[in-house]
This record gives sequence, structure tokens and C-alpha cells, in this order.
Amino acid sequence: MIPAHIIKKIKRIHIKSSRTVNSIMAGQYKSVFRGSGIEFEEVREYCPGDDVKTLDWKVSARLGKPFVKLYKEERESIVMLLIDMSSSLKFGTFSGPKLERAAEVASVLAFNAIKNSDKVGAIFFTDRVEKYIPPKKGSSHIWRVIKEIFTFSPQGKGTHISAALDYLAKISKKRSFVFILSDFLDDGYLKSLRTVRQRHEVVGVMIYDKGALQLPLKGIITLSDFETSKELVFDGFNKKVREEFTAGKTAHYKKILSIFSKAKSDVIELEAGASVSDTLLQYFRFRERRLR
Repeated sequence: MIPAHIIKKIKRIHIKSSRTVNSIMAGQYKSVFRGSGIEFEEVREYCPGDDVKTLDWKVSARLGKPFVKLYKEERESIVMLLIDMSSSLKFGTFSGPKLERAAEVASVLAFNAIKNSDKVGAIFFTDRVEKYIPPKKGSSHIWRVIKEIFTFSPQGKGTHISAALDYLAKISKKRSFVFILSDFLDDGYLKSLRTVRQRHEVVGVMIYDKGALQLPLKGIITLSDFETSKELVFDGFNKKVREEFTAGKTAHYKKILSIFSKAKSDVIELEAGASVSDTLLQYFRFRERRLR
């Protein structure tokens, strides 16, 4: 039995995302995420000027006159959502848990995909692959993905991005658009990212909480690591301690950007308190300009 407050959250995100896609983002997704090839449609009789390479010799021989093959762009694509379910996503300072932002991002991307007749699949991961939802179409499928984000109980607490990427590489042979929704509290996934990037288009969605980038000015502070349960004590009034803490967070942030840059992949930076629709729309427009 799903608690009433969870159902309320799922419905709110489902409705909000659907409205966003049908109004603010109408057409933006379609213009930047295109099919990956062409597929055969039909044959017709040869006309002067047609490329002789498209001649269908079997049909031409059978009917006694030349026919050519016609192709259409393969519009249907696959969108894979790699969703970080580690314990750190349950953290939030002023804007609620980062996991709720991940759910909203997943919902908006999924609604854009099905509106474009694409399939949507998901991989939930922590320090291991927790669950795989095969790609399908339909709003009921999106409802399932959102519901799983809020109701699924992962076994792991940590983050192992390589495990999710390696799993994707094994199961997904057709070129897909891959979105990694995470706070990226991990390291050592560049090799796996590069491997997946050879076949698929990969975009990182880095969800961060600006309230966690610096220590509060409140004297002695004990911080708990959600993923390891370790506790660290800091002096919030000590200027050097505060500077070192912020420097460490900044260095990790730059490292994430560097990893994706080396893998020739984009990163969408989403602050937990920012508008999901505005952030994604800004990226879609940036990507559209780059494709011109």
C-alpha cells in the first residue's frame, strides 16, 4: 500500500511534467533529439533523376521496369534514464530531497520522449544495479517510473556509476539517448562513460544542493555522510575550515565537469531549488543552437 503523501507527490509531478511538456517545451525536444537512421518505407517506379543506387533489382526484374526503394527517417528513439537511488539523494537543505528533483527531471524527459513517439527505459542504481525497467511507450509507463522512484527500496547506499553504465552497455545495443540523473558522489567512471559514449548519446544531469556547498555559521557542526554513515566534526566559526570545506566541494564539482568533458558528453547542472523546466529548456535551446 503506497502512503497517501507519496501518491500525492507522484500525481503532482506527473501532472506538472505533462503540462510543462505540452506548453513550455512544445517542439524543443523534437528538434534536438532526432532518430538515429533511416528505414525502408516502400518502392515506386523509377523517375528520371532518381539515384540509381536506390534501384530495387528484384522488384524491377519481376515487373519488367525499374523501381526504386524509398526510405524515411527512423524517428523512434530510445531514451534511457539512469537514476541514482543512493542515500545521498535523500538529502536536501532548503528545497527538499534531491531525489524529488530527479523524479521531476525523469518525468519531464519521459513525457517529452513519448510525445515524440520514443520509448523510455530506466536503470535504478546505487553501489550496484538495483532495477531495470525495459523501454516502453505510454503515460502509464511514465507513471510506473515515477512511482518506482518514490517507492523502491534499494539495497545499497553508495554510488557506483560504472556499474550502471556497464550494465547499460550490455543490454542496450540500439543507439539511445542516455541521461544520468545523479549528484555524482563517485569517481573512476570515466572509462565506462567513454565506452557507452561510443554507441550512445550521454548527458549527465548533475543535481546539487547549494546549501551543502558551505558550512553553516553555527559553531561546532557534526555532518553525517548519508552513504557511509561516517560523521565528521567541523568548526563553523573557523574561517580556514570553512574555506577548505568549500574548496573541497568546488574541486569535486570541477572534477565532474572534467570527466564528462573528456568523454565528450554534456552536463546539465540543476540546483535543487531551481526550476526543472527552465533548466532543461535552457539546455534544449543550447543544444539546438549547436546543431545548426
